[in-house]
Amino acid sequence: MGWDPTRAKPTTGPRLLIYSQDGLGLGHLRRTTSIANEFLRVCPDAAILTVSDSPLGTFFGMAPNHDYVKLPSILKSGANWQPLSLPLASDELLALRRDLIATVARGFRPDLVLVDHMPHGASGELLNTLEALSCTSAKIVLGLRDILDAPDVTYQHWDSEGAFEAVERYYDHVLVYGSRDVFDVGKQYRWNPSSASRLRYCGYVCAPDGPRNARRIRSKCLNGSGNTRLVVAMAGGGHDAYPLMDSLLRAMPEIHTQVRCSLLMITGPFMPAALRRDLVTRAQGMPVHVRTSVPDVLGYIGAADVVVGMAGYNTTAEMLRSNKPAVLVPRRGPSAEQRLRARLFSERGWAGLVEPGALSSAALSRAVLERFATMDTRSTGPGPDFGGLGVAVENLMSTLEDSPATTALTWNLGESETRPLVRLSPGTIRPAAS
Repeated sequence: MGWDPTRAKPTTGPRLLIYSQDGLGLGHLRRTTSIANEFLRVCPDAAILTVSDSPLGTFFGMAPNHDYVKLPSILKSGANWQPLSLPLASDELLALRRDLIATVARGFRPDLVLVDHMPHGASGELLNTLEALSCTSAKIVLGLRDILDAPDVTYQHWDSEGAFEAVERYYDHVLVYGSRDVFDVGKQYRWNPSSASRLRYCGYVCAPDGPRNARRIRSKCLNGSGNTRLVVAMAGGGHDAYPLMDSLLRAMPEIHTQVRCSLLMITGPFMPAALRRDLVTRAQGMPVHVRTSVPDVLGYIGAADVVVGMAGYNTTAEMLRSNKPAVLVPRRGPSAEQRLRARLFSERGWAGLVEPGALSSAALSRAVLERFATMDTRSTGPGPDFGGLGVAVENLMSTLEDSPATTALTWNLGESETRPLVRLSPGTIRPAAS
């Protein structure tokens, strides 16, 4: 869509600032974009600014009243953060990011701040901004996916990096995008009682759209093949999805001998180009389609008879929300997040599981054929709670409504300069007259 100067109008509604660290992947970006869109649906006069380092910051589109500030991208390498593209020393780049975040917060003057995943930011880059925000009436909320990493690993990292201290000092509430009966964040990660009292379990957050073109997509994928079934494989951003896609492609002849099916692989935009070309070349002559990305992921899931995917948060939630037979293949590491999620979901009968250490064409063939065999006899028991998007936004709106109606504020703009602010009404902060 071209630029339309009539789209954005000055608004006196609440201002929401979102921080999302997602240097390589799409998970955090997809989740925060869904939350921003739902927030604007509930509160159309709001203004939302997302600060993120995703190289694909507007990949999921940008609604009116929502914009995006791109930070230089970084990646975790061992215990350290390294630049993804900008050739600066790590310390220099992190200092630049820290200053950019603080400048954005000062200029935007949010009423509400939603921090995704890292309460202190990458390498503590949020701490200065959080300290400044704590001197205002802005409410600060942390959003966490259901599982971060293995309990001992997460506790050690959070304890040594000051994340627990940041939660205790700066945050009004913590939203967990998951269910306590599946994974109890407070218990598993040993939160102290004061911090644990701020936890609000929302259920799993999914994009609000439903499948739009499932029948047309299915017809297109099966057209002329003589096949009657469709397998769809997906892996989020896809930077480490090649082992899954490679094994599934190798498994396809065996699967096809027993079930006449076609396969659609969505590799993700971050799969290395050479590996994607390898899959495309090998798929020639087979009932296999390879796509880098698709505009309607839910439509492709809806078109499938069986879905296969890695066990990232968004991929898993989108697959299971469709109620289609699913096979999860979690990444090997370095984080245990996907392996834990896949095992917990498999134990509840929500999906099949192929452990990363057991990944092979034979294992995938067995898992997919088992899903085909149980298509019509699967349990109808309770599945995951997918109401998280609405509950998360309800919590954010409730936090805003708890803000005082009139509060004198001061933003520290520098060592010697301050600018007084006055909250004019609930949800609006504007400069006081000079």
